Amino acid sequence: MNAPDDSQLFAQSAPMLIGLAYRILGSRADAEDAVQDTFLKWQDADRSSIDNPAAWLTTACTRRCIDLLRSAHRTRVDYVGSWLPEPIQTAAAERPDEQLSLASSLSTAFLLLLERLTPKERAAYLLHEIFEQSYADVARTLEIEEAACRKLVQRARANVEQEKVRHVTPAEQQDQLLAAFETALTEGRTAPLAALLSEQITLRADGGGKVSAAAEALHGHDAVLGFIERILHPACRNDRWTFVDLNGSRGVILEREGRIEAAVSFGYDEDDRLRDIFIMRNPDKLARLEAVKIR
Repeated sequence: MNAPDDSQLFAQSAPMLIGLAYRILGSRADAEDAVQDTFLKWQDADRSSIDNPAAWLTTACTRRCIDLLRSAHRTRVDYVGSWLPEPIQTAAAERPDEQLSLASSLSTAFLLLLERLTPKERAAYLLHEIFEQSYADVARTLEIEEAACRKLVQRARANVEQEKVRHVTPAEQQDQLLAAFETALTEGRTAPLAALLSEQITLRADGGGKVSAAAEALHGHDAVLGFIERILHPACRNDRWTFVDLNGSRGVILEREGRIEAAVSFGYDEDDRLRDIFIMRNPDKLARLEAVKIR
């Protein structure tokens, strides 16, 4: 195999590796570091002895992500305020089924749920359920017995199904919600938004201790709508709005004086009512919001 073929093979695998790493780590920056480390290891490997390059790359990337995740966990324990995954602006998928898959497995609510799993549970679930690898292949990647791998996936699947975070709300309903949210922030009228809220509505904001944000999650209609009326409306009513796909679903980027102030994404319940508002304000996590091709 010559060098150009090696580079091309890695490039073909890159969207999948970025997608896997981002879902495991919840950070685009860390995901790109993991994929870069995988590329360097790939360059140094004796590729004549690699029978299945795609499997080799997936294994190397997964193991690197698990190492990074264990280090990141210590940092997140001491995080100031609510920790949210770094948002990504997702490029439109070529097929409707691909878009549906992205929306169900990249949402902020789904990534937050993955945070509750152990690193190996998270990796096993993603490899088997999202990337459709066999239990035998996943077990080899994680260096465990196949029976243990099945148990990891079973436990993770039970958590995910219980929380129902992979439900995808129709685009028309998402657009209706965005219009009501824009009315609430720009005009201060929250009645249209209130009509679309779940009883379990929660608002989380991530400032990372670098900018002002709600210090704790807000729960319930009164707390969330009150925060929008008293805090968000006065602060955001003159911001420039750009509607984009964030993490596979409809979201919005708010800009002020040419600077991104926030990226807002949403989560829905099975009745397509708004259950979560996620506001990213941490400037470090807003630094690279250009569209990315991810699988």
